[in-house]
Amino acid sequence: MSFLRLLRFHTAGESHGRGLTALMEGLPSGLSLQMERDVDPELARRQGGYGRGRRMQIEQDRAELLSGVRLGETLGSPLSMIVWNRDWENWTTAMGHLPPDPDENPKALRPMYLPRPGHADLVGVLKYARRDTRDILERASARETAARVACGAVAKRLLGEFGIQVGSFVRSIGDVRARDPEELPEDLNAVTDASPVRTLDPDVADAMIRAIDQAREDGDTLGGVFEVVATGVPVGLGSHISWDRKLDGRLGAAILSIQAIKGVEVGLGFEAARRLGSRVHDPIVREDAETRAGGFVRSSNGAGGLEGGVTTGEPLVVRGAMKPISTLLKRRLPSVDLRDGSAREAATERSDVCAVPAAAVVGEAMVALVLADAFLEKFGGDSMEEIRRNFDGYLSYLSERGWGER
Repeated sequence: MSFLRLLRFHTAGESHGRGLTALMEGLPSGLSLQMERDVDPELARRQGGYGRGRRMQIEQDRAELLSGVRLGETLGSPLSMIVWNRDWENWTTAMGHLPPDPDENPKALRPMYLPRPGHADLVGVLKYARRDTRDILERASARETAARVACGAVAKRLLGEFGIQVGSFVRSIGDVRARDPEELPEDLNAVTDASPVRTLDPDVADAMIRAIDQAREDGDTLGGVFEVVATGVPVGLGSHISWDRKLDGRLGAAILSIQAIKGVEVGLGFEAARRLGSRVHDPIVREDAETRAGGFVRSSNGAGGLEGGVTTGEPLVVRGAMKPISTLLKRRLPSVDLRDGSAREAATERSDVCAVPAAAVVGEAMVALVLADAFLEKFGGDSMEEIRRNFDGYLSYLSERGWGER
């Protein structure tokens, strides 16, 4: 099953390899795109957030464009980018591409034989017939999301041309929960990025920071919940026709594909299961002003902008639940030694204490990629001009449809 049909992307690279590469296919021609303006700021946002580890002090992520753009505009051909790893210079031996020198000190290869519970270490070595978990953890690392964010930044640029904006905020870290915002700010990311924990509730920001500090002191980690919101989304993206075209299913898979994400909600999510139907479903109201839903609006948005796998024209609301990071700095969990099967404590690796604020930025990227694919599915064309004609024609149809039957 492929969730990204028209707009496809792939990433490659290891956490401590030379760099992370990203390949996108399906972009139209004529999209204005500049790395420094459109992609690098998103990479910087991913590196921020209270609770990040020392790796973020080493890396200063920038995307280098390799193909797909000429004179500031996309060509319609595959777009390729690379984010170089500055830490590579310290890993040239351990992550080298050639067979090791027989006289090399084995420790210089930085092997790891003590799999961490909650990580891909053990299942990976069993599946791929390896013994050194570094063969697994380097690719399973969330460092890979830098390439995803680069692709997501391009998708955001495409969506922005049609008035669709994607932002996020942190709802909870550990058991510290922010209050539900009465109203989202117009520029969501401008507000949340100003907070070290990317929360909209300033009254709990200090408590979140204290919780992270306590976890760090204890050698432990913390997870949490983030929310991604897309505004300006027109009615009609996705489809009820087939299970794999339902947009909520595609969004759910995209969010769950992010490292350490173990739960996803759309709109009210699990809360809807605890309410009566009269307190869940969103009343339909006619509105005189033109909207991206044909003059029909909802007086609430418990559905999170999706009904029957199709966007309603209301803000799209998706949440991701992130488990605590599996690498503990002091409280080592029981594990085994893959060399002899003996009982040991799990290995440690340089890591974050809490990465929920950064995961929210990755969530934005994945939502943007799915939305951009669904947008092209609905309004597809080979060029920005063709897509804009299709989109404008659809909005005109919605405007007419909102006033009666055609």
